[in-house]
Amino acid sequence: MAVKQLSETLINQIAAGEVIERPASVVKELVENALDAGATRIEIATVAGGKSLVRVSDNGGGMNGDDLRLAIQRHCTSKITATLDDIATLGFRGEALPSIGSVAKLRIQSRTPDADSGFEIQITGGKVGPLRPSAMNAGTVVEVRDIFFATPARLKFLKSDRAEAGAITEVVKRIAIAFPAVRFVLSGTDRTTTEYNATGNDRLARIGQVLGGDFKDNTIAIDAVREGVGLTGYVGLPTFNRANSLRQFAYVNGRPVQDKLILSTLRAAYGDTIPRGRYPVAVLAIAIDPALVDINVHPAKADVRFRDPGLLRGLIIGAIREALTNDGDRGSTIGTRNLAEAFRPGAGAAAGHRTGAHGAFPTHRPTGSRMHDHSPQASPFRPVDGGRPNGFAEARQQTLAGTASPAGRTDDPASEPNGEDGFPLGAARAQLHENYIVAQTADGLVIVDQHAAHERLVYEALKQSLQAREAQAQALLIPEIVDLPEEDCDRLMPHAEQLRALGLGLERFGPGAVAIRETPAILGEIDGAGLVRQLVDEISEWGEAGGLAERIDYVAATMACHGSVRSGRRLTAEEMNGLLRKMETTPGSGQCNHGRPTYIELKLADIERLFGRS
Repeated sequence: MAVKQLSETLINQIAAGEVIERPASVVKELVENALDAGATRIEIATVAGGKSLVRVSDNGGGMNGDDLRLAIQRHCTSKITATLDDIATLGFRGEALPSIGSVAKLRIQSRTPDADSGFEIQITGGKVGPLRPSAMNAGTVVEVRDIFFATPARLKFLKSDRAEAGAITEVVKRIAIAFPAVRFVLSGTDRTTTEYNATGNDRLARIGQVLGGDFKDNTIAIDAVREGVGLTGYVGLPTFNRANSLRQFAYVNGRPVQDKLILSTLRAAYGDTIPRGRYPVAVLAIAIDPALVDINVHPAKADVRFRDPGLLRGLIIGAIREALTNDGDRGSTIGTRNLAEAFRPGAGAAAGHRTGAHGAFPTHRPTGSRMHDHSPQASPFRPVDGGRPNGFAEARQQTLAGTASPAGRTDDPASEPNGEDGFPLGAARAQLHENYIVAQTADGLVIVDQHAAHERLVYEALKQSLQAREAQAQALLIPEIVDLPEEDCDRLMPHAEQLRALGLGLERFGPGAVAIRETPAILGEIDGAGLVRQLVDEISEWGEAGGLAERIDYVAATMACHGSVRSGRRLTAEEMNGLLRKMETTPGSGQCNHGRPTYIELKLADIERLFGRS
């Protein structure tokens, strides 16, 4: 079969398959072009989810006639010259406009500020029309109609108008957060008009426009630098989480990205403070030398590759965990709002569960019920390895010091602290339904779930005990041999020392196998081969093996749950106040091991509003 040159139209249609996946891709490319042109006002209009029309208008620098002719040719751009090592613009490949024109009806009007009039050019399914004069204001207007009319097979894979319109909205939100000095207007027959007014350098104000007013009150600012790489932004409180990752925004040198390394690192940074299936809220901005990151991984430019991913991972995890340790134990305003609503007249007639930012939690629980219990009986935990010390007993004793044998609740105020001003969680005033501690603070009250709170304290103490020395390992009488492809063995063995510290002893056993000689004692009897293969998969995907540490943390969390103060147990005033003081000094005590809140705070002003006093 003879080799022949493809036509320019077919080449552009092939390129469009990667650059233009859906109408949202068109919006992304056109808005990025407008930003690169210096626009301060950008308007986006859509019809039928962008399938029938996408129009992007801006007040940027515009183009003259010669530039307009070149702009619709492949690999023609004003943004780079000879190197990819110092890209400071959002676009640089010169593929978007010709790709769009090859699969849709494209019309571009543009005028420079110093020109008397503008110019217009049209492309229909790859066929370029003549350059014509156009009466318009300075800037550029790009209209894209009937996307994929020239490639009907692609059109069939688009989703409903509502879904496509939603995807466009998400694209605009991500870009708007990165450019707070630019005014964005999103309108059309398929949506309610959304406007983000320029906020100058106030990025938090722009984030509030995009993500809502709750964001500011439920996030923590981060600002960290490591080896020349900067990280700034805002991360949500652990209890301010969502059911999906749509509220996670990452930017590299101002470019919105959806990089797997960043998103997985963000989840790892929160660790066990968020329930499985829930996602933290975060806006992260990374400043890095352009030579140390490859943004040319894919034509869509959403994926990037870092020269030193370990440096970036350590920076993100360290900055977020430090922020959570210093300021992450306060309750979210969502819980406060739900509590206030529960006290309003008529709230008791609502359904038995109220859903908030933390998922569903009961508004009423019978006396003596056990939150988070994993077994019908509150039996004491027995070590999985037949009695070998594992740090659990000392961890539990640490958190129960001075409170081991309660005789019942004490209601004598003389036995309580003389004032609550010096304590963030206040002084205990009562215990309700043998599970909820009510404490008075200087400016309100706090309601604490005693089981959830003590569970966290035991868990943190147990983790400290485990980290203070290498995890104990149990030797296998007969080593277990796991057959693996040679390349998987090569990936796994550089992590052998890290795994050994967690109690998993591995040795190379020929070119295509590893021998398991020890397993973590805390895990008891495990499927060693399955664990090793899971670790190999993690290393192949993320470059690290985190699954073993997660398993150990999970067992530690289960031990803490079974060893903590049970719901239904009456506490003395000293015990309740002792629990509050421990919470104030323990990182992560704002949520239990399952990610649910351990306490909810209600300010005095909120209480007064409930009674119409303010």
